[in-house]
Amino acid sequence: MAKALYGHVAAAPDRRLLDEVTRLRATVQALEIEVTRLRADNDRLAAAAAEVDELLRLPEPALT
Repeated sequence: MAKALYGHVAAAPDRRLLDEVTRLRATVQALEIEVTRLRADNDRLAAAAAEVDELLRLPEPALT
């Protein structure tokens, strides 16, 4: 049994498995880049919304 397990673990990796891992790593990297871009867009939009909100809070002249 131990020999069978060792042979399974020590066997050369399957080329299809290596290709899939490579493809998945590339996909993860692309998604991480997209998340970074979206966070930057979100920060920019949040800052713009805060600026507009500040403009709307300007005191209005009192009517006398």
